Amino acid sequence: MPLPKLPSKPATILATQDYPTAGAARPATKTPAAKKVAAPIIEAAIAEVAKPVRNAATKIKQVAALMVAKPAPAPAPVAAAPAAVAAPAAKAKPAAKGKVTPIKPVKQVEQPHPAKHKAVEVQLKSSASRAADQRGISKLFVLDTNVLMHDPSSLFRFEEHDVYLPMMTLEELDNHKKGMTEVARNARQVSRTLDALISNTDDDAIEHGILLSKLGNKDAKGRLFFQTRLQSADLPAGLPVGKADNQILAVVRSLESEQDGRPVVLVSKDINMRIKARALGLPAEDYFNDHVLEDTDLLYSGIVQLPDDFWNKHGKDMESWQESKNGYSSTFYRVTGPFIPSLLVNQFIYLEPKNGETPFYGQVKQINGKTAVLQTLRDFSHTKNNVWGVTARNREQNFALNLLMNPECDFVTLLGQAGTGKTLLALAAGLAQVLETKLYNEIIVTRVTVPVGEDIGFLPGTEEEKMSPWMGAFDDNLEVLNKSDSDGGEWGRAATQDLIRSRIKIKSLNFMRGRTFVNKFLIIDEAQNLTPKQVKTLVTRAGPGTKILCLGNIAQIDTPYLTEGSSGLTYVVDRFKGWTHSGHVTLARGERSRLADHASEVL
Repeated sequence: MPLPKLPSKPATILATQDYPTAGAARPATKTPAAKKVAAPIIEAAIAEVAKPVRNAATKIKQVAALMVAKPAPAPAPVAAAPAAVAAPAAKAKPAAKGKVTPIKPVKQVEQPHPAKHKAVEVQLKSSASRAADQRGISKLFVLDTNVLMHDPSSLFRFEEHDVYLPMMTLEELDNHKKGMTEVARNARQVSRTLDALISNTDDDAIEHGILLSKLGNKDAKGRLFFQTRLQSADLPAGLPVGKADNQILAVVRSLESEQDGRPVVLVSKDINMRIKARALGLPAEDYFNDHVLEDTDLLYSGIVQLPDDFWNKHGKDMESWQESKNGYSSTFYRVTGPFIPSLLVNQFIYLEPKNGETPFYGQVKQINGKTAVLQTLRDFSHTKNNVWGVTARNREQNFALNLLMNPECDFVTLLGQAGTGKTLLALAAGLAQVLETKLYNEIIVTRVTVPVGEDIGFLPGTEEEKMSPWMGAFDDNLEVLNKSDSDGGEWGRAATQDLIRSRIKIKSLNFMRGRTFVNKFLIIDEAQNLTPKQVKTLVTRAGPGTKILCLGNIAQIDTPYLTEGSSGLTYVVDRFKGWTHSGHVTLARGERSRLADHASEVL
């Protein structure tokens, strides 16, 4: 295969035109690297930038006062102002009116709605925490009940800082421990952890703090404190004393007065609780240790574009050979160079020359230092390689079908906005491998039942009949796949549809614990609504010969308290990257219809 001349485009995760929504939703000056800058440095930089503007405004006001008291030619004093404000000052109204027109800010281009929320997420810590981090002082975190019920291991996530549990937090834990819900299970797990921590402990040790590393958590270097005496503090008279949130706020204020110079920070998942604390002048933060990534733009996409000089730097001692596997012959290349360490196993790479030469699409199969083995892909965009009548319409869909049709790949995650073809590709690959190649016994489809609007109540029938309203997406795709079979006529299509439906089982997530799936093609739809613990429960159900697919769009999360950074889908994508038997593709281009594509961009 000839080595093509490469385009001059630098190495990026995906082409810019493939992400119209992501590109438009973010300001041009905001980069992922900027998010890692410490918040105090950002504030200091903003203060330094704002200082000359304030000084300039003061000078302009002084000049205006002189112009009113003693009329004189205005250009000379104004010219002494900084260059940054010279042009706006020249547009001031005449001095006879005794006023200077305030400096008009540069009109900002209005960003789409999600970008406004992204800017808020930069400031995760309170001002007290940032000041303590600068001085290197350990903090005392007071935990609200919802933090413990959200993450039972949150006690051990505060590194060298101490943790304080008010008595009202323990009372609320006791109130929520009954039942079979996820919240009840988490409350019982926290109670067992606290019991293990205080066992074989003297009363004096409880008073002076229990080591959080007692149970083997080496990262937790702080101590756990309980409220052992009544702590009262003056709160505004309008706040009800008997409410649990107000009692916790009173404990935080009392601790703040007792701790000499040590920051006391309230940690809560309740937004209203944090607002009340800030209104009372108490430091409050959200619990953000459950976030996999600070910014979802840093999420692994599974695809990388090679730099323009890749073959020049890596093709010197290149080896190539051909192997036939699974009925398909592919070419392998062994290359060595400086770009190889930045790649991951099963990551897709591509080169699309602009001079008309043949593009190169490959997948990284092995990495050893600066040497990698690259494998060419099967072209599923060609009709002869169609999967149940479906062909790839773009580059990312071709990558996805290579993962879905690879029996060596046990775990596949597909990410993408609405209309990119996630469900259709997964269902077509499942039907082809269940009914044609008979690699798997049947297709199992499941999804979390979180309604977008009001719930419609209880549903009659069996498990599959109860789940059928949630599986409308699969019915739509089955209809599309059945229409491609026009040889058998009406009776033939009906028989095919009955055969297909006999091989597709719809299961509920509520009955997955304890099961083991052998030789099954398991599709988990709308996986962005799952928590990391629920995803772990599902993925660990896989037995020998089972393939699991997770499909979802992290921009459409319906589960309360879940965000893009803490979603189970984000969790598994980040944890499974680089494993030999897993793969991930972020589908970029919508192929549903021009109406759906335009709606996803403008709405």
